[in-house]
Amino acid sequence: MEEMKMKGIKTKKIVSVVLAGVLTAGVLSGCGKSGGSKAEAKDTEDKVIKVAASATPHAEILKEAEGLLKDKGYDLEVTVFDDYVQPNEVVESGEFDANYFQHAPYLESFNEEKGTHLAGAGEIHYEPFGIYPGTKKNLKDIKDGDSIAVPNDTTNEARALLLLQDNGIITLKEGAGLNATVNDITENPYDVKIVELEAAQIARVVDETAYVVLNGNYALEAGYSVAKDALAYETSDSEAARTYVNIIAVKEGSEDKAGIKALVDVLKSDDIKKYIEEKYDGAVIPYE
Repeated sequence: MEEMKMKGIKTKKIVSVVLAGVLTAGVLSGCGKSGGSKAEAKDTEDKVIKVAASATPHAEILKEAEGLLKDKGYDLEVTVFDDYVQPNEVVESGEFDANYFQHAPYLESFNEEKGTHLAGAGEIHYEPFGIYPGTKKNLKDIKDGDSIAVPNDTTNEARALLLLQDNGIITLKEGAGLNATVNDITENPYDVKIVELEAAQIARVVDETAYVVLNGNYALEAGYSVAKDALAYETSDSEAARTYVNIIAVKEGSEDKAGIKALVDVLKSDDIKKYIEEKYDGAVIPYE
């Protein structure tokens, strides 16, 4: 009996050791699987690019980019916002990878005011100001005393005046740049009268002024084609275009992430450039 008891004890010990080994292996195996799942999940996350955007033209352009990004192995998720605050806040918080709705001056102002840490990752397009016909159909027909309607808000008035300067109609004080006002006009060879109006009202005075200066969206609303109707418009090398180019914005430090670089590359591709040129008829221009 004693011998059998001893044998029984030894057997129990062996069984216990075996069971322990099985349990240990199971736990280790489970840990391995869990780690694998996390890695797989992380890999999936890295292949999804979440972008906050304005509806027009930004979300439309991103929609066109979806297939091209898919070919590069990325899924693009676009959420449309109708304000200019939330798109920056969701990128700052890390909820979104990027946004597409703003130009650099607005981003810099937002960072300063809100204490955010956003940066530009790529320059995609600009929406040009144009000089459009009023009572006169060609800039060569300009005469002394002609009137030209321009927007009266600070930023847009400066862009309008710079465009008039680029076309030889006026000369501005050196260094006035994007802070220019009518008080900065130093030469006015045609003695033109600058009529300052709210941007939304300018298209309504085409029968009263020789020319009008409109930004892209108001030109479209008025039924103008930038490419066909503008007598002159901001070129990609103009100070305004370089300054107010619309960008992909990200959290500082994310500019060189593979997904962000892929997004910018696609948005600057020939396919997207062609789409922009054909769809927006000059109201939106790819930035070179």
